[in-house]
Amino acid sequence: MPKEKSDLLQGTLDMLILKALQREAIHGFGLSQRLREMSQGVFRVEMGSLYPALCRLEARGWIKGEWSVSEANRKARFYALTPAGRRQLTEETTEWEKLSATINLMLKTT
Repeated sequence: MPKEKSDLLQGTLDMLILKALQREAIHGFGLSQRLREMSQGVFRVEMGSLYPALCRLEARGWIKGEWSVSEANRKARFYALTPAGRRQLTEETTEWEKLSATINLMLKTT
């Protein structure tokens, strides 16, 4: 039975959110769109997965959320990386690169 794309994303969603917020603060729906754009349409993060992750990251102090008005003139919570979040992104990126290089090496082994 093939795995769902969301199964692959589990465990990496936090890192991808931090990466998506690296450039600028953005609201939840915009963040979902940015993740889709960054993955060239491969990852579709549903709000039911995104918002709990945002709450978790905010509780860890890696992002901060502030209420503001969106481009659609609606009240929305905008999320931004904190200095601790930038450090965490660096750490997680380094670990991901090691892990993915190791997995690629193992897959090429005959």
